[in-house]
Amino acid sequence: MDAVPIIVEVDIAAMGLPSFTIVGLPDKAVEESKERVRAAIKNTGADFPARRITVNLAPAHLPKEGPAYDLPIALGILIASEQLKAPEDELKDSVFAGELSLDGNLRRIWGILPVALMAREKKYKNLFIPKDNLEEAQILDKISVFAVLSLRVLFDHFATDKKIQKAPFKKLKYQALESSEYDFENVRGQESAKRALEIASAGAHNVLMKGSPGAGKTLMARSFSTILPKLTFEESLEVTKIYSVANLLDSDTPIIQARPFRSPHHTTSHIGLIGGGNVPRPGEISLAHRGVLFLDEFAEFPRHVLEALRQPMEDGFIVVSRAAGSVLFPSRFTLIAASNPCPCGFFGDEKRECTCSPGVITRYQKRISGPILDRIDIHVSVPAVKVEKLTKEINAEPSAKIQSRVQAAKEIQIRRFKGTKITSNAEMNNKQLKQFCNLDEQSILLLKQAISKLNLSARAFHRVIKIARTIADLEGTEKIKSNHVAEALQYRPSDN
Repeated sequence: MDAVPIIVEVDIAAMGLPSFTIVGLPDKAVEESKERVRAAIKNTGADFPARRITVNLAPAHLPKEGPAYDLPIALGILIASEQLKAPEDELKDSVFAGELSLDGNLRRIWGILPVALMAREKKYKNLFIPKDNLEEAQILDKISVFAVLSLRVLFDHFATDKKIQKAPFKKLKYQALESSEYDFENVRGQESAKRALEIASAGAHNVLMKGSPGAGKTLMARSFSTILPKLTFEESLEVTKIYSVANLLDSDTPIIQARPFRSPHHTTSHIGLIGGGNVPRPGEISLAHRGVLFLDEFAEFPRHVLEALRQPMEDGFIVVSRAAGSVLFPSRFTLIAASNPCPCGFFGDEKRECTCSPGVITRYQKRISGPILDRIDIHVSVPAVKVEKLTKEINAEPSAKIQSRVQAAKEIQIRRFKGTKITSNAEMNNKQLKQFCNLDEQSILLLKQAISKLNLSARAFHRVIKIARTIADLEGTEKIKSNHVAEALQYRPSDN
């Protein structure tokens, strides 16, 4: 996810047959840059040297991919052929990236935000990028960003007085989210499930909703995105980096300000879910980083696909290892899963009779392994909605009101975890649990009884405390009380 500085070296030999060679593990897109660079230099009005040209992309051991090297290669050829005399100090302090069209204009490229962050971190002073990528890099301070229209404009910047104006720093301002077709005020009944989702949103806890078909599981999961807390600036950069690397950024919204909501189909492969491929790309769990991964029909996912979630759910990142090397992708997501209790969907329903045999029900429920269930903080039952609630006009609480409570709880957590690498209660480790979760004697006694009666594992025990911490934050209380622990215990499965 992090950019690496690549030095573009150009040598034009005095002897030898005319040729153009690029070395340093270039991929097909980099190899094809030879024709784009040749045409762009000629159509800009400069001469393309009819000599032996060698371009080296250093360090040589790293594979190079994409068209971003077009601009620095063209600039290097112009300097090496002595058609352009650029100040050496300015070149050393600058980073160049951009794809050239055949007429010399610059096109938008993907992965600019990681490049800009790298340039700032490595203390480079200037960043020259295509104009279409300007908004993506303009939100960073302490670096001068220049929007380049064409190779000719960059040539004039160094050779004449026609300087490119430095782009002004643009502080990121959060925009009001567009109204969604989903809202909790449209959900009839299901008060306990909505309360569970409010807690999950405030503390970034994982949720499994289990209930009959048509009870509202999918509707509530879709509405969940309307009560999520706002992204912080650092979180926004993290998410935008992932989408920039995956080439999924929309030109109209170069900076992602809303938490992602990903909903892959249950036929998704494990590579599509966790990431990978010949050239590793982020999967759904990384695209859901700092947002929501909604897995509808949870039990219908192949078991090996669900088992691949174990380590990312625990660690918040995934390491994809291939023959070419290993890549680390972040995956700190909130899992919202929805499942039917059996194949027909009516096991445990008060009105409709289940037609599945006991063996079929057992096999269906065993599709989700115990270790995966243990990593889910909140288990909630979603029964069929009663007729009275469906037909009666009831003014349910709108998402905006719930979101205000969630945001207040999130602000408490941001202040609590200031100076650490975490931002939510769900991310706390054992040391931080002791530091931030003060339990009174009655709460400790309640937890001791729960461990023996519910057979809680050590992981489940700690997750109960984290949920209780979030419930206390929603109430605005510093100390965790016994009623917070009691409510948190209700979200554990009774047969755990």
